[in-house]
Amino acid sequence: MSTLSAELVGITSALTYADLQPDVRRASTLSLLDGLGVSLAATSEPGGPRRFTELVLDEGGRQDATVFGTGKRVPAASAAFANGALSHALDFEDSIDNLPIHPNAQSIPALLAVAEQRGISGERLICAMAIACDVSGRLAQAAGTAIGDRGWYPPPILGALGATVGASNLLGLSAAQTLDALSLAISQSTASGEVKHSPHSVVRAVRDGFASHVAVRSVELAERGITGFDAPLEGKKGFFATFAGGEYEREALLRGLGSSFWGTQVSFKPWPSCRGTHSFVEGALDLREQAPLLDIDRVELLGAPVNIMLAEPIDSKRRPSEAIDAKFSLPFTVASALVHGDVTFDSYTPAALSDPEVLALADRIDFVPDPAKARDESMTHGEITVILRDGRRLHKDIPTPRGNPTSPLGMAGLREKFVECVTRSITAPGAERAGALADRILSIADAENLREELPSILTP
Repeated sequence: MSTLSAELVGITSALTYADLQPDVRRASTLSLLDGLGVSLAATSEPGGPRRFTELVLDEGGRQDATVFGTGKRVPAASAAFANGALSHALDFEDSIDNLPIHPNAQSIPALLAVAEQRGISGERLICAMAIACDVSGRLAQAAGTAIGDRGWYPPPILGALGATVGASNLLGLSAAQTLDALSLAISQSTASGEVKHSPHSVVRAVRDGFASHVAVRSVELAERGITGFDAPLEGKKGFFATFAGGEYEREALLRGLGSSFWGTQVSFKPWPSCRGTHSFVEGALDLREQAPLLDIDRVELLGAPVNIMLAEPIDSKRRPSEAIDAKFSLPFTVASALVHGDVTFDSYTPAALSDPEVLALADRIDFVPDPAKARDESMTHGEITVILRDGRRLHKDIPTPRGNPTSPLGMAGLREKFVECVTRSITAPGAERAGALADRILSIADAENLREELPSILTP
């Protein structure tokens, strides 16, 4: 009898672009467009991500794959390491609203590095992306809250495993080799939940560099014959035993595998902050015209208990010292929306972090966890009540924030977001050049050799 792990990789290793339905192909292509735009925007940011880029450029080595925004090539694993550190730096990449993952943040840097190194086609890249996103989603659904409950931080861990399975398909590894690669990825993947409780840390911003590096290294080693475990996922001391206390739902991993893909359920962010803030931001913007700033007494936010991490510790959330912590702050982000009428890149500059009007309002914003929303489908459900000084209460209930497949940004919205991101990159191309770049990415499945195609895309 085959193991659960063997069943998973047996199906994923055999998938091809021809097996994907048009909506799955489109979903992967749009995630590539969005993820690349967000990462390129992060190339102009100082601090953590830039240190990753400097490190791999200083090390040098074989010229396999492009470091975003530099025009320089380094070994594939090093490129994935540096580019992965950009994926979440602005907290603007896609997510799946009812799962604790950012399913493409880890795979895009890893898959692009391998595709460029080997001169792989665009069709194979899109297929690998669909697989990576889907496996991350399936693992997240199968484990539920168990991984986070045990002190781990799920997004980079689950993303590393998904990216590894996707990269295995990209390289054409056999099912047995994919099992080896998955074993190797589990042996390297980790992320501490302490990241949620350390407001001065930038690890939360650069976390996916480690996960992307894991994926590339794992497939490289498996390709060279390093053998792994018989049952890396469900084994006695396998992934679920180690990270989830043995709690998982087998059917969530296998149901519809190869025909139904989580990528079609991806949400694209309209604002550069944690997805858990978005219902509250949307509600705040809807209520803003009715609530002049001087008339606001206080603001109450009611949401899923998981989003306590966006409100505690309350002192640092009301006075975030780092941009990435501000993006994970309900008081600060909602105050920014109410004060300035939007949440943008400029909401998290050093000057914005000390904006007296925003900070004064943040002091009067409280989050209350709602046990009725302690369900997967309610992770992003938010209610906001603005209490005015005259006693009136303005209320807005946003069950599903904008950007979800049920309320999509649309192609025009995604292109506009991409152009805005790319024009902010370190190379600062104009809007016309950025728009042309979007067209190339949207047709990337037509590319026969990504070693030729990618360098000019990754350094616009």
